Amino acid sequence: MTLVERPGGRRLVLLRHAKAEPAGRTPDALRPLALAGRRQCFQVGAGLAASGLLPEHVLVSSAVRTRQTWDLVRTALGDVPEPEVDISDAVYDAHTGSILDLVRAVDDRVATLLVVGHEPTMSAAASVLARVDHEASAGHLAGVRSGLPTAGYAVLEVNTWAELDRGTAVLVDVVRPAR
Repeated sequence: MTLVERPGGRRLVLLRHAKAEPAGRTPDALRPLALAGRRQCFQVGAGLAASGLLPEHVLVSSAVRTRQTWDLVRTALGDVPEPEVDISDAVYDAHTGSILDLVRAVDDRVATLLVVGHEPTMSAAASVLARVDHEASAGHLAGVRSGLPTAGYAVLEVNTWAELDRGTAVLVDVVRPAR
């Protein structure tokens, strides 16, 4: 794994999985992506690459739709170094506090961390982490408080993973997929 030194902090990207097939009779964890969701993944990957948000470490929920989301986003990132990837039931079952615990455990040499998970946890985590008194965060806070759509993501700047806590991050962007 290649780790990039990034002065002034680290970037946390909280991504909601892309559009999945309806629940129906399929157990929730086994729901695959819909065709529209597959298209969304390529938009996400291209957007992350264009913004220089190339993850060095990725935490992915064990659900089929999140694993498929990551696989397709990874393809769309292009020819970049392979990040370390952890696929975990802990992300699938996560609430805001457990997401924070997982992120705090990441090596501080990692400059960009991507978490591919579910709603309402992804938007709630972004909302809890954002410093309300920071001008950049204030403009995006309403966007995460209303929830992230499928393939939507929040980008936060943090100082260190280990010290991540409520109100310690700057919410610098909220990206919603094109319709």
